[in-house]
Amino acid sequence: MPFKPDRPYNDLPPLPPREDVETKAVLKACIEARAALAELRVSGQLIPNQSVLINSIPLLEAQASSEIENIVTTTDRLFRFANEAGNQADPATKEALRYRTALSEGFQTLKQRPVSTSTAIAVCRTIKGVELDIRATPGTALMNEATGAVIYTPPEGQALLRDKLANWESYIHEAENIDPLIRLAVMHYQFEAIHPFIDGNGRTGRVLNLLYLVDKGLLDIPVLYLSRYIIGNKRAYYDRLLAVTTEEAWVDWILYMLEAVRETANWSTARIRAIRDLLDQTAERIRRDLPKIYSRELAEVIFVHPYCRIGDLVSAGIAKRQSASVYLKALAELSLLQEMKAGRENLYVNPALLALLSDRPPTKPNQ
Repeated sequence: MPFKPDRPYNDLPPLPPREDVETKAVLKACIEARAALAELRVSGQLIPNQSVLINSIPLLEAQASSEIENIVTTTDRLFRFANEAGNQADPATKEALRYRTALSEGFQTLKQRPVSTSTAIAVCRTIKGVELDIRATPGTALMNEATGAVIYTPPEGQALLRDKLANWESYIHEAENIDPLIRLAVMHYQFEAIHPFIDGNGRTGRVLNLLYLVDKGLLDIPVLYLSRYIIGNKRAYYDRLLAVTTEEAWVDWILYMLEAVRETANWSTARIRAIRDLLDQTAERIRRDLPKIYSRELAEVIFVHPYCRIGDLVSAGIAKRQSASVYLKALAELSLLQEMKAGRENLYVNPALLALLSDRPPTKPNQ
């Protein structure tokens, strides 16, 4: 049956796409995106303490991916509450922090199994904070925000959804004659079109993107800030997803995703290098001006935890509680940290690192 936006799209075509998606333009874009990812991978290895990266860029990804779904918090709030249970955080911040947790837990599961339907279920459960499964009810119809008109109604029926996810899973791992980056773009569309959960599909799909890049060896750790590009080009993201459904416009969609990978890989590489340089400068300043308390580990901990607590130094084995307080106050006196009160405890904020991480993407013309 032809696609009708107000009817469940049970006839969503199985993968692979019917058209040849390996056009010259796509293959050229693939080469450029792969080169950018390779550079990002090397840059990430230049910071021996990988926690510095794992605790920063994935939080930016969590904030932006949540914002795409109109769950709005700030990077400052995420960093502030990232290191505690989040009891004092507002609901949006808690939900964005669950995204970061889902990405982290998904990354760990890759050691046992590749990206799969089970991965998607586990990710969505963590993001939503409930024990959900593949939906047995009709999916929420997607609407045009300006007109309110229904533009897409996802398939329905749990057995049908599981069949479509089995086909999705088979394609992403078995179509080895297709570049993994092309499969990434196809995978993301198909998952969003299946829309297997009552809620959380968009964020789950974006976590799966990063896990898939690690799964296929294109990244060592999930530090690609991919949602940055989508935030800057949100209308094109939704328009091109819909155009695959209505016109089978696969090539335009794949080119969009490849450009997202290339641009955000370049951004992430530049930020990682800037983080490394700032960390080196900070360590040298501590060594020069505070030689009695200097250690590389002390410099690193205020980058792993941009909102640092006395307990963070204690947990890292750098100092006992009283000495840790002295160390953080000394760093604040050098203006390397800013001391702030948070309830009964003091937080020590790394303003230079937060400023480095706070920029927003440029919007592409005509998108």
